[in-house]
Amino acid sequence: MARILITSALPYINGIKHLGNLVGSQLPADLYARYMRARGHEVMFICATDEHGTPAEIAAAKANQPVAEYCAEMHGVQSDLARGFGLSFDHFGRSSSARNHALTQHFAKRLGEAGLIEQVSEKQVYSQTDGRFLPDRYIEGTCPNCGYERARGDQCENCTKQLTPLELIEPRSAISGATDLEVRETHHLHLRQSKLRDTLDAWIDSQRGWPVLTTSIAKKWLHDGDGLQDRGITRDLDWGVQVQFDGAPWSGLEGKVFYVWFDAPIEYIAATAEWADAHGKDEAAWRRWWRTDEGADDVRYVQFMGKDNVPFHTLSFPATLIGSGEPWKMVDYIKSFNYLNYDGGQFSTSLGRGVFMDQALEILPGDYWRWWLLSHAPENSDSEFTWENFQASVNKDLADVLGNLVSRVTKFCRSKFGEQVPDGGTTGPREAQLVESLTKRLRAYETHMEAMEVRKSATELRALWVLGNEYLQEAAPWSSFKTDPEQAAAQIRLALNMIRFYAVISKPFIPDASARIMADLGCDDWSWPSDVAAALEHLPAGHGFTVPEVLFAKISDESRSEWEERFSGQR
Repeated sequence: MARILITSALPYINGIKHLGNLVGSQLPADLYARYMRARGHEVMFICATDEHGTPAEIAAAKANQPVAEYCAEMHGVQSDLARGFGLSFDHFGRSSSARNHALTQHFAKRLGEAGLIEQVSEKQVYSQTDGRFLPDRYIEGTCPNCGYERARGDQCENCTKQLTPLELIEPRSAISGATDLEVRETHHLHLRQSKLRDTLDAWIDSQRGWPVLTTSIAKKWLHDGDGLQDRGITRDLDWGVQVQFDGAPWSGLEGKVFYVWFDAPIEYIAATAEWADAHGKDEAAWRRWWRTDEGADDVRYVQFMGKDNVPFHTLSFPATLIGSGEPWKMVDYIKSFNYLNYDGGQFSTSLGRGVFMDQALEILPGDYWRWWLLSHAPENSDSEFTWENFQASVNKDLADVLGNLVSRVTKFCRSKFGEQVPDGGTTGPREAQLVESLTKRLRAYETHMEAMEVRKSATELRALWVLGNEYLQEAAPWSSFKTDPEQAAAQIRLALNMIRFYAVISKPFIPDASARIMADLGCDDWSWPSDVAAALEHLPAGHGFTVPEVLFAKISDESRSEWEERFSGQR
């Protein structure tokens, strides 16, 4: 049994996330966590809401709420939506927690003592209309690199280029839209990550097998232009982790807070400590996941994120951990994703273009979305959501292949043998060939899941479902029942066991549907069916079951057209 630590990039607190956000980190992380648990490994799956920085303050102001109140409310909303999509976090924390405040200040102290933080005088944009210095994300403008008109002052979300506010073309305040901006002098702390450039470069080189997307982005930041730059880690904001040293304000930086991208990754550690607190566990319970001197040396740590988050997780957060001089667990594998686009364009939170998590669950249960998103995950390139593709995938994969098999077998059994696994008959060469084919496909499925190859895993899972349908078509128990009821009984007994087999191996992708199948089969044994032949004999003759309701309803053309129109514009 291995110990596996899994973290998903933290979703911002500023509203409900769209499907592109979901498939870029949380959903594939859940797939991997569920699979590893199913294989008997000890898993710690951590996520949290990212509650500091500009997005939280702006969203709270728009909602006319105090920022702390807004964040507490939205954490509840995001928690509920996560449950709706079956995200199996061991803990879904909050970056505004006392644990994260304390740990962030601890890391800043250690980095300061190591000479990796320096106070600098810098020029920063001041808005006379707003009467305040504007942090990077409070400034919007046109990206000088790609021309995107809504680039932020720290990074362009379109081309991922790191920016400064002074580089933006036609900059404006994100608060008021004011353009009466001027540059004034102020003081901030910088993380001297450039001093760790060679260390980080060597560390990245030592990580064999990372996705090309991950390493290429990290290397670009390390070597392009002037190479890795020192980065500001404080901001002029009211909401966040106060810049303090041993409980007292850092001299010259009174009233400032740490930059959200400094404290947010630290929340991975803090959220694990929050998990321990929530379950009445001691400090050792969470430190065994994070401190290599306290047991974390045998942990495999995997991170999931969209490509825009890669620079911070391959460079800035590792610089924080390494620079502290303490034995913190470093990530072993970073699974990064490209973007999911929406029907010929981009998802847009601000414009309400695309499907958001709450709206998706209003339309259909979470498993419908899980299947499509994971089977079309943007691993090697950007992918695109279209309603036609979604309809076809649900109808063909979920309804016709899996759902139809479950319905046909259980209803036929009820009509001919009653609601119990039939007795009698023996299997033959056709069933032996089925076992061989299922075993081969199952091994391929396991290999892809271990490697976090999401789309290939979905392809193999569907192929496993197809094998069952092909067997039923060839065996035709409804025909053999007329001449040899004993043979039909053996075929249906195997088919009912095959349904359980599918429920177990499909759970990482469609957990709710799998749970419904198992409940209707009257089975609570979720043991992984490594031995396929034994798995197809798991439910004994006489075992009772209930014919399930429709597992997956088909999407009509009318519904598809209605949804296409509904989600094309303003939210």
